[in-house]
Amino acid sequence: MSLPWEEIPHTADWALRVRGDDLRSLFQNAALGMAELIGGEGSADAKPDQRAVTRDAPDLEMLLVDWLTELLVMVEEEGVVFTGIEVGAVDGPGEGETARLAARVTALPGGAFTKHIKAVTYHNLAIRRSDQGFETTIVFDV
Repeated sequence: MSLPWEEIPHTADWALRVRGDDLRSLFQNAALGMAELIGGEGSADAKPDQRAVTRDAPDLEMLLVDWLTELLVMVEEEGVVFTGIEVGAVDGPGEGETARLAARVTALPGGAFTKHIKAVTYHNLAIRRSDQGFETTIVFDV
């Protein structure tokens, strides 16, 4: 069975193609793929920290960028490594509503990151429906 994400060639940055059966799994797989790209090792003697993460945005693409940026800020500012990422729900925007995400992440203080990402970009970002569910390509500024 292949992973629900794959690193794809990009001229100057890093990019991931991500798939999911539904929006919840697409957003979860995007976060797991980004965490794998960043790498890192958690401190063996540290206690895991669980956090609830909620985000709202006008559309799904902005919600995806906000979600991944929130995780990236935790990595860059706190030096954490994610040991668990679980997206509980992603609701697309309805008439007059915003898109919403609710998730829980588990993190450990860490280090030895293999890659550093400056930002999650909107470059050619589009969440598309496919025969297998949803897919998107995310470009990371390095």
